[in-house]
Amino acid sequence: MSTQVTKPAPNFTATAVMGDNTFNENFSLSDYKGEYVILFFYPLDFTFVCPSEIIAFDKALDRFKEKNCQVIGVSVDSHFTHLAWKSSPVVAGGIGQVRYPLVADLDKKISRQYGVLLPEGIALRGTFLIDKEGIIRHKTINDLPLGRNIEESLRMVDSLQFHEKHGDVCPANWKDGEEAMKPTAEGVADYLSKHSN
Repeated sequence: MSTQVTKPAPNFTATAVMGDNTFNENFSLSDYKGEYVILFFYPLDFTFVCPSEIIAFDKALDRFKEKNCQVIGVSVDSHFTHLAWKSSPVVAGGIGQVRYPLVADLDKKISRQYGVLLPEGIALRGTFLIDKEGIIRHKTINDLPLGRNIEESLRMVDSLQFHEKHGDVCPANWKDGEEAMKPTAEGVADYLSKHSN
């Protein structure tokens, strides 16, 4: 099953390693209703591109939290492997004490629900922006060698929140603080006349 933008995000309950290294055996996506969520999938612990992404999300975590957005990582590893990876120093190939939950998808059910599972049993680099009502509003899926852009995830959260607050739509390359456009023919024409050069 492939999840679709504008559709409800599939709920799941699984074991996660929390930011304080405790195990939450009943971690559920539904617990985050009322908040924005960046849910991201990565192939495997103790690999190459993955730690760069996981650490980058952690470095940006305060910026996500300022936007009432939680970050949740998922891979097909066990919670024990997640904890071992967190307990390994970065200089030794670990990820250190990242502060957001890492979910264990050992039976691959979550990856399958979100349409990111490869035939060989690992997940592509899927990133899903879920709104406060539990609806998927944005998704990207990268092949294994292609690391994702954390700044783009932040920009998407800004875009969604700007649209929800003002009703305006966000044009190409829009960033928080810039002018958006009214969702009318006149609004588009006005925006393009100002920004076409």
